[in-house]
Amino acid sequence: MDTDLYDEFGNYIGPELDSDEDDDELGRETKDLDEMDDDDDDDDVGDHDEDHPGMEVVLHEDKKYYPTAEEVYGPEVETIVQEEDTQPLTEPIIKPVKTKKFTLMEQTLPVTVYEMDFLADLMDNSELIRNVTLCGHLHHGKTCFVDCLIEQTHPEIRKRYDQDLCYTDILFTEQERGVGIKSTPVTVVLPDTKGKSYLFNIMDTPGHVNFSDEVTAGLRISDGVVLFIDAAEGVMLNTERLIKHAVQERLAVTVCINKIDRLILELKLPPTDAYYKLRHIVDEVNGLISMYSTDENLILSPLLGNVCFSSSQYSICFTLGSFAKIYADTFGDINYQEFAKRLWGDIYFNPKTRKFTKKAPTSSSQRSFVEFILEPLYKILAQVVGDVDTSLPRTLDELGIHLTKEELKLNIRPLLRLVCKKFFGEFTGFVDMCVQHIPSPKVGAKPKIEHTYTGGVDSDLGEAMSDCDPDGPLMCHTTKMYSTDDGVQFHAFGRVLSGTIHAGQPVKVLGENYTLEDEEDSQICTVGRLWISVARYHIEVNRVPAGNWVLIEGVDQPIVKTATITEPRGNEEAQIFRPLKFNTTSVIKIAVEPVNPSELPKMLDGLRKVEESGEHVILGTGELYLDCVMHDLRKMYSEIDIKVADPVVTFCETVVETSSLKCFAETPNKKNKITMIAEPLEKGLAEDIENEVVQITWNRKKLGEFFQTKYDWDLLAARSIWAFGPDATGPNILVDDTLPSEVDKALLGSVKDSIVQGFQWGTREGPLCDELIRNVKFKILDAVVAQEPLHRGGGQIIPTARRVVYSAFLMATPRLMEPYYFVEVQAPADCVSAVYTVLARRRGHVTQDAPIPGSPLYTIKAFIPAIDSFGFETDLRTHTQGQAFSLSVFHHWQIVPGDPLDKSIVIRPLEPQPAPHLAREFMIKTRRRKGLSEDVSISKFFDDPMLLELAKQDVVLNYPM
Repeated sequence: MDTDLYDEFGNYIGPELDSDEDDDELGRETKDLDEMDDDDDDDDVGDHDEDHPGMEVVLHEDKKYYPTAEEVYGPEVETIVQEEDTQPLTEPIIKPVKTKKFTLMEQTLPVTVYEMDFLADLMDNSELIRNVTLCGHLHHGKTCFVDCLIEQTHPEIRKRYDQDLCYTDILFTEQERGVGIKSTPVTVVLPDTKGKSYLFNIMDTPGHVNFSDEVTAGLRISDGVVLFIDAAEGVMLNTERLIKHAVQERLAVTVCINKIDRLILELKLPPTDAYYKLRHIVDEVNGLISMYSTDENLILSPLLGNVCFSSSQYSICFTLGSFAKIYADTFGDINYQEFAKRLWGDIYFNPKTRKFTKKAPTSSSQRSFVEFILEPLYKILAQVVGDVDTSLPRTLDELGIHLTKEELKLNIRPLLRLVCKKFFGEFTGFVDMCVQHIPSPKVGAKPKIEHTYTGGVDSDLGEAMSDCDPDGPLMCHTTKMYSTDDGVQFHAFGRVLSGTIHAGQPVKVLGENYTLEDEEDSQICTVGRLWISVARYHIEVNRVPAGNWVLIEGVDQPIVKTATITEPRGNEEAQIFRPLKFNTTSVIKIAVEPVNPSELPKMLDGLRKVEESGEHVILGTGELYLDCVMHDLRKMYSEIDIKVADPVVTFCETVVETSSLKCFAETPNKKNKITMIAEPLEKGLAEDIENEVVQITWNRKKLGEFFQTKYDWDLLAARSIWAFGPDATGPNILVDDTLPSEVDKALLGSVKDSIVQGFQWGTREGPLCDELIRNVKFKILDAVVAQEPLHRGGGQIIPTARRVVYSAFLMATPRLMEPYYFVEVQAPADCVSAVYTVLARRRGHVTQDAPIPGSPLYTIKAFIPAIDSFGFETDLRTHTQGQAFSLSVFHHWQIVPGDPLDKSIVIRPLEPQPAPHLAREFMIKTRRRKGLSEDVSISKFFDDPMLLELAKQDVVLNYPM
C-alpha cells in the first residue's frame, strides 16, 4: 500500500500533482475525452484511469454518470429536465389501474327454475306479461318481498338467516344505509295457482318520501301498482301520497298487507283483534281511494281478490283464494273459489248445519276469516315459537310437512321461515291478484297512451301503440337511467310501446323539448346491446317486442331525464311522451363548488347528471336526497373534493292587497303606455293551476265556465284570461281588464304576445329577491298602443310590461312566502312531549297527535318551515334517545311573518331574529347571496311620470329611492 496516496486520516488523495494549470487542462481533456467516448457508460469511468495514466482524478462537478438528454433523444427533441421530484413518495410513479365499482352484480347468469329461452319466448306474448310497480311507505317490506320471489325462482340464491338478502338494493350505498334509493327492475317468470306461467316485470321502488321521483318513473312504465302496507303501522304518510299518485296516473291499484307476523309475534293481538286491524287498514285505503278517484268501481277487498296478505320475512303470502286452495288440496272436493268468497266479513260457519251464515250461530263463534285463516296461522306460528321439541313434529306430520333432523335444530326464525315456506308454497296468491286485477300491456296500452302520449290516439301510430303491436313502428318510452358498474356511462331503461327494438339498429331519440314544429331536441343514435334487467344480473337479448321493459345501451348521450325512442325515418308524425309529473316539489338547495377551482369543469361534467342553475345549485326534496346526490357527485361522477354551502330554500313572492294605485309605464320610445294593478288570487286557485285542474290550453268558453262556477269570476274577466305565468302551469294569472270603449282591442291584440312574455319574465324573477312570484293576478286596466307596427315591437313592449308587473306588485303590499314541510313523527307515548319541544324550537306546530290503533306508538302530524327543518331529524333523535322516527315532505307555501320592505328593522349579524323580522332577514340575505344590491329600489321600476303621479297622490313612500 502506497502511503503517499492517502492523508493521515486514511482518505485517498492521489499522487502529487505538478501544478494547478495542469489540473485545469486535465479537467478539460477529460471532458473532451468523455464527449468522444459517447458509448462509454458510467461503468467505464474506472477504466479511464487505467487507460490514460495521469488522469485519475475527475472533479466532482465534472463527473459524468449519465449521457445527456440530447445524446439519448437526439438533437431534434425538446426535453425538459425537472430539478427536483415534486411527486410525493406516497404516490406510485405508475399507478395500478383502479376499477371503480358501485353496484353489486352477479358475475355469471344464476340458475333459474325456468329456462332463459322460455322467458324470452314469453316476451312475445303480451297477454302473459304484467308490468307492476311495488310501492309503499318506508320499510313496509317491498324489497324483502322481491327477495322471496327471487328465492323461489333462483334455487341457488338464498338469504343468510341472520340478514336480509336485499337483492334489489344493488348500490353499495343502499346496502350501507339499509334503504332503497333507486328504483330497481326485476323480471321473473311466476306461476299462478293453476300452474300457468306469467312474465312479471316488477319495479321495486324506494319507500322514503324524498325519493318519490323514483316511484313516478316506475309508475310511468307500469300498468298497475301493488301497494305495500305494514300490518302493524297501517296507512302512513307515504302510503297516502302513493295512493293519490297511482290514482292520478290512472293505474290499477292492488294492496298487499305485509308483515302480518308482527300482529301475532310482536303486538300479540288475539285473532279477532288482528282481523279488525286488517279490516281497518282495508277500509282506510278505500276511504283514501274514494277521496282521490272519480271511479266508483275502484274498491279494494280481499273478496274481490285485490288484497293479499303476506309476511316477507317468513315467506308467507296468500289471498283468500290461495288459502282456500290449500284447504281444497288437503281435503279434496271443495270448490275453492266459492269457499274463498265466504272467508271475509261478517260470515260465520255453523258446524252443526255445515253452512255459512250471516248471523253468529253461538255467542262464541268466530268469523270465518278468523276461524279458517288466522287461527291456523296463529297455531303454526305458536307451535314453532313455543313447543319446538314436543308437539311440533306431530303437527308437521299432520300438515304433511317433512323436515330433516338437522332442519329441526335450526334457530326459531329460520325454522319458522322454512315451515311457512313449505306450508304456503310459492306466492301464487300474489300472482293471481296481479293477473286478475292488473291489465296486461295489451289491455292497458290504450289508457296508458291516452294519459301519457302528447300526440293523438287516433293516428295509425296511436292505434299501433294501443294494440301493443310488435310489428308496428317502433315507439319506446324511457324513464330511468342506470349507470354501469363503474359509473362511466348510462343505460336507458324504458318500455317498448309498439314495434320491436333490435340490438344494433339506428334509432331517433326525442328529448323532452321535442315538438313537431321544433325538432332541435332529437338525435340519431345506434342502439348497442339490449338486456332484460333482473336487479343484479342482465339477460342479454337481441330484440325486445312491444309490451316489455328493456335496458338499452348506447343511447344515453342525448337523454337528460325521459325520452322517446322511435324509427330514424319513416315515423315522422311521432310525438313525445309527456315528461314525468312528480308529486313533490324540490325546495331545498345547496350551492356547490370544488375545493380546487381548476376542477370546476370536472364537477360540472358530473352535474350534467344532476341539475343546474346560476351558482352551481343542486335542488332536492330533502336532506337524505341531497346527501345521496352529493355522494354520487363526489364518488361516482367527478371524484373530487367538493365544498357545500349551508342549505337554503327557495322562496316565493306574493302580494296580500290590491295595488294602492294604478301603475303605468311608458316604452322607451314614449309611444306606448301600459297600466296594470296586482291583487292576490282566490284561495286554492294557484294549486288548481299547478295540478292542471285548469289548463290555459282549454277553449275560451270552457276556461270561462271553470272560473265562473268555481271561483265566482264575472263573465268578462273569466273570458279575458290571457295567460298563466311564469309558464303554462304557473300560479299567476294575467287578465285583460280593458274596455273596448277605451282601448283599441285590435291594437292591444297585436302586442298580446309581447305583454304575455313580459309578464312571464316578470313572474319568473320577482323584484324582492329574484324568486318566483306566486298567487298574484295582474290586471291590464289601460293600454295606449302605437299605430305603426314599427313602434310596438317586442323590444319596446316586453321590458315595459315587465316593469309594470314589478311596480304593480310593489304597490300591493308585497310579502315573501316560504315552503312548509308536513312532518309525520312516530314515537312511543312517553316521547310525545319531547317531539313538541323540538318542533316549537323550529317554528313548527302540531296539527294532530293520536295513538296508532293496536300498537304502543303515537303518530304526531305537524308543519315545520323548510328553512328550519335542517337537522330536525337528528335533533329529534337526540331528544328522544332515538325512539322517534320522522319523515317530512313539502306541503304548501306560507307567508313569512313581517314586511320585507320595512327599513326600520335592523338585522344584527349572528343573532336569531324575532318573528316579525324574518321576512326582512330572508330577503336581505337571499339578495346578498345572489349578489344583488341590499335593498329593493323603486326608482328602478318606476318611470319619472309615475313617480310624479305618486308624489301628487302623496303616497307615503318608505321605499329607498
